[in-house]
Amino acid sequence: VYHTLFEASLLVVLVIIGLLVALVAPRLVDNVGKSKVKTTKQQILLLEGAVQQFRLDFGRPPTADEGFAVLLRPNDGSDREQWDGPYLVRDNLPKDGWGSDFEYDFDDKGRFLIRSLGADGRLGGEDENADLDNRSL
Repeated sequence: VYHTLFEASLLVVLVIIGLLVALVAPRLVDNVGKSKVKTTKQQILLLEGAVQQFRLDFGRPPTADEGFAVLLRPNDGSDREQWDGPYLVRDNLPKDGWGSDFEYDFDDKGRFLIRSLGADGRLGGEDENADLDNRSL
């Protein structure tokens, strides 16, 4: 009798734990996703500040060919003397919240664009999969 009562109690405890996990897990996953979006937005702002500082020194943002690399090290070109970097504190480029590289390009109006493709790594999407860029912050 004691053995059966113990098994029944253990089963009740397992069911309660299962219910708690079912209730709490989605919230935890949602919070992790939100923190990755926040991290990505902060990294975009960091990169945007570095591009703006570069623009102050050169009178233009980095070209698409130069990309973010010129924020860390000067090109071998003739305007090397103007370079007053590195424009980022670290020796490497930041990644988005999902560990992917940011894209650097120009929009149809000639403004620089810093973009993360979100969790899915593809253009478009919603929620965590939505693209984030310096134009939408």
